[in-house]
Amino acid sequence: MSSPQSPDRFNEDKASYTVRGAGAPDIDAGVDAIRNVLKTLPTRPGVYRMQDARGDVLYVGKARALRNRVTNYTQVDRLPRRLQRMVAQTRSMTIVTTNSEAEALLLEAQLIKRFRPPYNVLLRDDKSFPFILLREDHAFPRIQKHRGARKAKGRYYGPFASAGSVTRTINALQKLFLLRSCSDSFFANRSRPCLLYQIKRCSAPCVDRITPEAYADLVQDAQDFLGGKSTKVQQKLGASMQAASDAMDFEQAAVIRDRLKALTFIQGSQAINAEGLGDADIFALATKNGAMCIQAFFIRGGQNWGHRSFFPIHTAEVDEADVLGSFLAQFYEEVPPPKLILADRQPADCDLIAQALTERIGSRVRIEMPQRGDRTRLIKQAQRNAVEALDRRLAETTTQAKVLRDMADAFGLEGVPDRIEVYDNSHIQGTNALGAMIVAGPEGFRKSAYRKFNIKRPETAPGDDFAMMREVFERRFGRAQREDPDRDSGEWPDLVLVDGGKGQVSATKAALAEIGVEDVTLIGVAKGPHHGRDGREVFHLPDGREMMFPVNDPVLFYLQRLRDEAHRFAIGAHRDKRSKAITVSSLDEVPGIGPARKKALLMHFGTAKAVKSAALEDLQKAPGVSKAVAQQVYDYFHG
Repeated sequence: MSSPQSPDRFNEDKASYTVRGAGAPDIDAGVDAIRNVLKTLPTRPGVYRMQDARGDVLYVGKARALRNRVTNYTQVDRLPRRLQRMVAQTRSMTIVTTNSEAEALLLEAQLIKRFRPPYNVLLRDDKSFPFILLREDHAFPRIQKHRGARKAKGRYYGPFASAGSVTRTINALQKLFLLRSCSDSFFANRSRPCLLYQIKRCSAPCVDRITPEAYADLVQDAQDFLGGKSTKVQQKLGASMQAASDAMDFEQAAVIRDRLKALTFIQGSQAINAEGLGDADIFALATKNGAMCIQAFFIRGGQNWGHRSFFPIHTAEVDEADVLGSFLAQFYEEVPPPKLILADRQPADCDLIAQALTERIGSRVRIEMPQRGDRTRLIKQAQRNAVEALDRRLAETTTQAKVLRDMADAFGLEGVPDRIEVYDNSHIQGTNALGAMIVAGPEGFRKSAYRKFNIKRPETAPGDDFAMMREVFERRFGRAQREDPDRDSGEWPDLVLVDGGKGQVSATKAALAEIGVEDVTLIGVAKGPHHGRDGREVFHLPDGREMMFPVNDPVLFYLQRLRDEAHRFAIGAHRDKRSKAITVSSLDEVPGIGPARKKALLMHFGTAKAVKSAALEDLQKAPGVSKAVAQQVYDYFHG
């Protein structure tokens, strides 16, 4: 098939059903639940989900013959301890049959990313990868950074390892090909070239400084370069510079020389030499002290587009080949695979993964483990990077663990906190107010758990920070009380930090007490006696005590990082909300006024305020506005 399907689409020519078991919370009850499923289980390919008594997914697996695979879980003595624990928790199973094992592999990867089960190997980094998008829906195509769903018409190049690597590449491409990067609205409203034209990073098609034909040539050159034909582009630029020099047009020759320098910069900034490799991804795995790191290099068009380290979790008692196989299936669930994947060892289900990826993109995908030649040099470099990244990770983890222990001792916590939540508010004179929550743990920030809370209650006075904090906590912990009263989901915090002093702490404690939550450790972080200018904060403890750390204390630095991250997230969320509010017009509230008529009215009158104060006769003169619509607009604003 050409692309992976969403779980909701696995209904045609497939069976999906749930069978629930019963019994006490022990391994025998788990085996009984699995045996109940086996009574009606087919031998077809498919995916199975193990679920606990609450229905939470424990594990997602795939099988060529479901009955044979699931039967293995009833032979408890042959299972490793990790799977024995899983069977002991299992109380139900959900089965989805598929047409092939390759299709089951793709569905398994989707469900693992969706449910994040505790007994599956998981990618911790769930951020989407950035791409370069060369648009094709405009006479003068735009080059831009892109992340997320591919809805825009154009050519996508990637993935890149980070947003920084995309930005650096786009900057160099602007110097090299002079393509525009501005939005269509900015492009349409220019009357003179912008700064990018002055610094020779754009050819200014917005004001006709280049013909459509010449711009199309630049676009073609960019496509050739990003497609791996950099030598062809280099030869073309070299010939153009020589021709300009022969014609005594030294100014044009200097412009082309600068473009050649940009090309040389891109080629010289490659961390590894992948010339002749085409499109490929390179993976190497390192393990130490029970931790694992998978290093990935992304090669496209013979160019290195960056590398990234991944630290999969839930890898205890899991074979390295199984970890790598599960990683590849999840990694390519969203990222389009290249035609060649190089690995330092054979992943589990190697042939099956290659078959599934081949069906997904419609062309053959090969997974190879080089043993000799130039490609082994690339593998060794990836292995070295994996080992170094893992060593850095372990060193940081050791330091982080000590900081968390010292913090727990200082605040008198029962143990090292696994989940820390930090709260902050943001508003401008009470407008566009919202609360923000960030989450951190021993492994660092958990950005997928960040939350925003729009302040909605009419009784919350604009700018009242205490009332805003009360609303945020009542909503956050009220929902937690309803959905997880037993607190066994791991979503309850061990420590809560609030940006503020005694007032914020008191308001928050009162809000929690009203909903019956009185055992959450709550600490306020306030500016010190010199308003934070000396780098010290005052920490307000639940029992009313105040605490200050020495200036160079690592615990202080850690707590400041948490506070600053919460502040950054709150400010960013507030800016996004404010930007959206700016684009909202009073015309949006008028019944029967869609985008086209709204645009016609704004183009005719200039502003929404002018439309609001316009006479009925003037509204009727606006193009595309009938008498009935004009009457409707007039009546709305004038009663």
